[in-house]
Amino acid sequence: MAQANPHTTENGMKGENGFIYCNCGCWEYDLKEKLNKNSLNGNGCAHCENGRYPDGSVKLRNPHIELMDQDILYHLALGSESHDLVEMFGDVKFVCMGGTPKRMYDFAQYIMKEIGHKLPTGTCLSDISQYSYRYSMYKIGPVLSVSHGMGVPSISILLHEMIKLMYHAKAKDPIFFRIGTCGGIGVDGGTVVISEDAVDSLERNYYEVPILGKLVRRPAKLDKRIIRELKSLASPEDLYETVIGKTMCASDFYEEQGRLDGAFCEYTEQDKLEFLSKLRKSGVVNIEMECVPFAALTHHAGIKAAIVCVALLDRLKGDQVSTPKEVLNEYQARPQKLVARYIKRYLQNKGRISFDGHGSMAVKSPRRFKLVQQESETFD
Repeated sequence: MAQANPHTTENGMKGENGFIYCNCGCWEYDLKEKLNKNSLNGNGCAHCENGRYPDGSVKLRNPHIELMDQDILYHLALGSESHDLVEMFGDVKFVCMGGTPKRMYDFAQYIMKEIGHKLPTGTCLSDISQYSYRYSMYKIGPVLSVSHGMGVPSISILLHEMIKLMYHAKAKDPIFFRIGTCGGIGVDGGTVVISEDAVDSLERNYYEVPILGKLVRRPAKLDKRIIRELKSLASPEDLYETVIGKTMCASDFYEEQGRLDGAFCEYTEQDKLEFLSKLRKSGVVNIEMECVPFAALTHHAGIKAAIVCVALLDRLKGDQVSTPKEVLNEYQARPQKLVARYIKRYLQNKGRISFDGHGSMAVKSPRRFKLVQQESETFD
């Protein structure tokens, strides 16, 4: 990451536009454009060392939340005072996200069988966020299965609210997974890709957001240990390859990804192949549309996270997916299987976790509950 005339301090480095680079590799933005020595120390920044409370629960980097009468999670149709979020989500250990409601419903059904979770007699999986009409959320014991929609804006909205949900629920050391599909670069369709780094289409490994008229950069980092553990769980009996590599995040499905089949295309096929080949040489093995904000916001919140996707095709060989639907359905199950193996092994190592008393709708205040529903339905 380029810096303009950075100078070294006893705690880190200060670069252009007020960005501060600490010894652990995190970027913090100093709004006063002065080095805040309280936010850095000799071993790393306060974010890295104090990203969670001592008991492992999530610490929000927003002092205003505690001053609010109620924190409404508009796009999840939940509220901090309308719902008993500790009762509903306090046992959550894994938050698994994917693009579509159907995919995450299927994952919820799958993980329920894999971890042996039983629903009460006469009940079925219910969409906790049904009144939001935006995202779907299913709870299976310590696992949340949530749809995040398509693209950077959609997943960033969800992440803000999921991080706040974990905070209000006092969930301990939650782990976030993104389970999705992607276009491969130099890998065959059906290949499972575990992301080791997330970069944008300019190959920058940070999430850049305009805040109050200033560009703020947040590093896009994933948990290296979880990445290694996921790779170790790839079975020799799998009839497909599982690889680790860089993932590129695009904000556009067509031109930014070099596709030839959009409404506009002002480059040649040779231009496209040169672009993709350049990405491949730099270690990028797949392209999708959510990895950079996912990696950056979870890292900024001090939450461990990983991304597992399946390539639907090799983009060096074409742009449109012509694989039969039943084969694509089997492809999409592959990342789910790998993440399920991780979750099962974790639960087995920790011993059986009680699933009693969590997951059903727990309303604190009927009046506030109705208000949250109305706010969520009208918040466009």
